[in-house]
Amino acid sequence: MGTELSLWLKFLNQTSIIVCALTTAAILHTRSAGVVYFVTGAVLCTALAKSIKKAIRQERPLKDSGRKVTYGMPSSHASACTFFATYITMACLQLPVHPTFPSSIMFVPVVILPWTFMIVLSRVQLGHHTWPQVAAGTALGVCCASFWFKLWVDDAAGVKTTAWEVEAMVKLWLGQ
Repeated sequence: MGTELSLWLKFLNQTSIIVCALTTAAILHTRSAGVVYFVTGAVLCTALAKSIKKAIRQERPLKDSGRKVTYGMPSSHASACTFFATYITMACLQLPVHPTFPSSIMFVPVVILPWTFMIVLSRVQLGHHTWPQVAAGTALGVCCASFWFKLWVDDAAGVKTTAWEVEAMVKLWLGQ
């Protein structure tokens, strides 16, 4: 981009690594089928965004001419982080707190919602996407998270029941 990035933009540019580390820690800490289900939804949402990118084939902004041509519509970063923010917010509002977390975990949306907003904005500021690309990614993330959460809450096709059975088997296998 030619100019030095602020510390904050550098941090936001590394969001994928940070979110992956925090997600892995949550899975290892809780050993919860519900958390694995949530992460599976985020991965599927990101894969859907990448598939849509390949179908639409809209290029990214031309800020860095040395970069190989990749597609940007919709922003998979925006869809993934918005999936996380939407699902976690709905879970905090509608589901009981997992026993391995403190009750204060229900206030996570106070951090994750502004963080998501800043990540989405940074994708444009960093020159990775246009406004329509991040708007489409954000809409996709909200829709995917809402659908995925509804499947869990309604136990559609026994999703939640099966997940709990698998969790019980893993706990038994681990001797917990």
